This record gives sequence, structure tokens and C-alpha cells, in this order.
Amino acid sequence: MIFRAHLSGVISNVPRLCLKVPTNNFSKCHLYLARYFPGTTMANIRLPCLVKAASLEDAKEYDGLVVVSPGVESLVGELAFAKAAVDNALKLDKSVSTRASLVHLPDHTLGRMVFSPTGPLNRDYDDVRRFGEAANSGVKRALEAGFSKPLFVTVSEKEYPDGSLVSLLGALHALYVPIEIRENIEPRAQKVEALGVFDKSAETAKTLVEKAIAVESGRLVYRDIGGSDPERMAPPNVATYVRELFDSADSQVKVEVLSDLPAIEKDYPLFAAVNRCASLVNRHQGRIINLTYTGSGKIEKTLLLVGKGVTYDTGGADIKHGGHMAGMHRDKCGSAFVAGYFQTLNILRPQNIKVIGRMAMVRNSVGVESYVADEIITSRAGVRVRVGNTDAEGRMAMADPLCEMKELASGEVNPHIFTIATLTGHAIRAVGPNYSLVMDNGPAQKEEFAQSIQKFGHTIGDPFEISTIRRDDYDFCRGKSEYEDVLQCNNQPSSATPRGHQFPAAFLIVTSGLDKHGKDSSKPIKYTHIDIAGSSGPFPGTPTGAPIPAFTAKYLFNQ
Repeated sequence: MIFRAHLSGVISNVPRLCLKVPTNNFSKCHLYLARYFPGTTMANIRLPCLVKAASLEDAKEYDGLVVVSPGVESLVGELAFAKAAVDNALKLDKSVSTRASLVHLPDHTLGRMVFSPTGPLNRDYDDVRRFGEAANSGVKRALEAGFSKPLFVTVSEKEYPDGSLVSLLGALHALYVPIEIRENIEPRAQKVEALGVFDKSAETAKTLVEKAIAVESGRLVYRDIGGSDPERMAPPNVATYVRELFDSADSQVKVEVLSDLPAIEKDYPLFAAVNRCASLVNRHQGRIINLTYTGSGKIEKTLLLVGKGVTYDTGGADIKHGGHMAGMHRDKCGSAFVAGYFQTLNILRPQNIKVIGRMAMVRNSVGVESYVADEIITSRAGVRVRVGNTDAEGRMAMADPLCEMKELASGEVNPHIFTIATLTGHAIRAVGPNYSLVMDNGPAQKEEFAQSIQKFGHTIGDPFEISTIRRDDYDFCRGKSEYEDVLQCNNQPSSATPRGHQFPAAFLIVTSGLDKHGKDSSKPIKYTHIDIAGSSGPFPGTPTGAPIPAFTAKYLFNQ
């Protein structure tokens, strides 16, 4: 199967290319778009379709226009023809001003347009997400109308400098096709053939497309891993997917996979406890996936990322009942973030930064070998952990890789360690379903990381709420008897437990030994826990890719 793409509209000096689409089980129907980014060699880029910079002069290549705008009054200059068409449509249907609508363009080559207004943008509670939501709705309406090659344009506002980028990411979100569909139902492998992107100038359109490709390619990887069913993305399959993702001669990401059970039991004893039952089934056996990216030039900062990758969470011996198990294949979005962010790194190739990742891929199965409440297990850091609830498996899976990152940090430049996880229902109870919760330890608080990532997230439509790890959280985790040092969890759902999203961060700090590297230490280490239980996306629905946009904006676009 050959996909022919003319990429000269995406970036200069790129010839017409014939790109083969591999047909093996793990990459069939993926689109590999080879192109140059400044300072890099050729890289594999995964997108839902060809995305290229375009202009209204290229209209004959497309079969419809999608316009995202604050309102009809913003359609001026080159888009004056669109304003006239919308004005005529409003005479028949006033709702055209409030929702994505199909409009006839009688005097233009394109012939038809979807007009998708953002609505008001100046109220206290409005933010840049209005652009992404309008774009998502507009593209979905275009698909209903039968568009196969839409030309996409956003009329942004000065108050929202990243409005066009957020809008384009919203459009691409609507075009994502699940990997199971791409692999098994070829006629549905793409929703459109291509997406042209028009902006104020050719140069701004090119820059916009470059940024969107980098973010969206990472989000596609995130969605493939995080959103796929528990068999398609069981731990061994995730490992294969990640190996193939970065298996090219020019890849700057190194991948190592640990599958040896004795080695896992020795080096990651808490992870091994969760894996104990699943390890009886070969296709469900756990994997620790190690990723490393080292940018060119002098390294100035090091990010160490640990992602929760629970491919299915039955709750274990404390089994989820009453219908609460459905959707638990999405408990791997923390690790999906890690893989997706490395994909974005591999495209942008930033200088002066090193990133180390650990994907803790495990299935929390139930059976004769399930770990159970009351077990006492010694962590990699030598901390005796009493299990309180087997449904708190995510912190168990991450604690030992987190300890390993603590060990590595001492030899790295300006290290900052992160855990990213769909960890608690309490995060959703506390701030709702659309926000990542960020919690800093003392050294990270000193640099105001949480405030910084919140600022970048706000500008790119990837919002954060800030929470605080307090002494109450450490007290909660403290061992209740001389048998154990720490208690893993109580036996209530996090959503029914006061401070249910904060105390797991304290558990991770103590169990990994990071409590010895706080602001009172001679060797402080920055650590931040991010709970993405709400921001990772709805079920049923498509994973969002959060917080890839915010991390990209802070560390990669902000160089």
C-alpha cells in the first residue's frame, strides 16, 4: 500500500515523496509522513491524515472550507466572501451564529463552508478552549456533510496568541481513528484524505502546521496506547508498539524493555506484586519500558517521567463491582503520555534537554495469585509497605520506578522527576473531569513549577489546577503499627476519602525515598505528581492527550 504525499506545502525543500505504509499488525494504516524539521534528519510522523499549509489560492485542491471564528463580524479581508454567505444563511436560520452550520458558497470555487463560531471570548470564564471546541464541532459537521479534503482556517484574537494552534488541534482530535479500526477496517482507516491549513500568511501557516504536527503526532500515540482495549494494548503489545514507533535509523529515542520476571521481582518488588496474578498469562505479563532522549548541545535540564500503565484494572482482590470496572482499560494514560511525549521530542529534537521515561505497564488481574490487603512488601527503597487496598495498584506500580528515577537523578543535570497517572477518582470529584491536578514537593514548589505549568497549560488549552501535599497526607500514609513503615491506602474509594488525591502523592514520596530529598536536604530533588484522571478524557470517548500540549509548550516551544 503506497501513500503519496506532496509535502512542499508543509515545509520548504521537501520533494514529492512516495511513502510506503507498513502493513504489519502494529502499524497497518498508520500514516508515516516523512519531512524535515529544523536541525533534524527525517522522522516518522503519525497523523490522522496529511496536514499541510495552504492558501485560498489552493482552493481547487479542496472540497470545502471550515471556518472557526469568534463570530460573523470577524470574517473580513480575504474572508469577506464567507461573511456574505453567513449573512445570507442567517436570514434563514439564526442558529448559524451559535453552532457549526453548513453554508452555501455560491460564488467561490469551494462551493460550501462550515462556519463554526466560538461564541463570546471576553467573559471572566472564557478561555482558549473555545477555539478547540468550535473546531472540533466544525470538523465533525464537515464530516457529516461529506467533506474529504477540507481547507481549515481560524480567525483568532490578540488575547489568545495560541488560538489558531488550539483550534487546529481541536480539528485533528475530531479526525483521529482508533488503531483497532485502522488495523482491521481499512475503508475506515481515515476520515479525510488531507487537511489544508490557511492562516494570516504562508509563514505563519507553516509554523502553525509544524507545531500542530509535533503535538498531534504525540497525542495520536497517546490515544493509541491509552484508548485501546486491554488486549490490543496489553503490556507486551504496548512494548512492541513502542519499539516499532522508535525503530528507525534516525530515531533519537532509545528504547529498552524489561520483561524478565525474576529481574522485575528483584528491582521492582511493588510493581511485581501487582503483576503477580497477570504474569500467569503470557499475553498479560508486565513490562517496564525505558525511554531516553538526549538533545544536542550542553544539557541544561533533565526530565524524568514515570507513567502509570495499568492496562486493565479489575481492582484485584478488592474487585470493582456494581459496573465500576467498565472503562478501566483507560488506566494506562499516564504511560501513554510518556510514549506520546517522546514521540513529540523525536519530531522536534530540542537541544539542551535530556528526558528519561519509565512506562510501568501492568494488568491488575484477579485470581489465585492476586496480591491482597494486609500483605507487607518491601519497596526498592527499603520501605515496608502494608497493602490496604489492591485497587490502589497504580501507586504500587509507580513507586519502584520512581525510586529508580531518584537514584538516576543524582547523576543528571538539573533533574525534575514526575509521576503522571490516572490515579484517583477523587481528582475528578475535586476539580471536575477536564483538568489535570498538579502537586509539587518542596524543591519543586520553590521554583513554582505548578504555577508555571498552569500558565502554559492555560495558553494552549490544556488546563491544570494546583493542589498541595500537606502534613495530613504524610500522617495518613504513616504505618499504623510496628509491622509496617507506611500504609498504601485505606479500604474506601478515593472519592469517598478526604484528601483522596493528595495522600497518594505523599505515599509515593515516602515509599520511593524522595522524602529524604526535600527542601531540608543537602541534596534536594524536584518532584511533581500529576493526576490526569479527569483530563485524560471521557469514556466512552477519545483520550485527550493531556498533558502533552502543556509540557510541549513549556519545555519545547519555549526554548
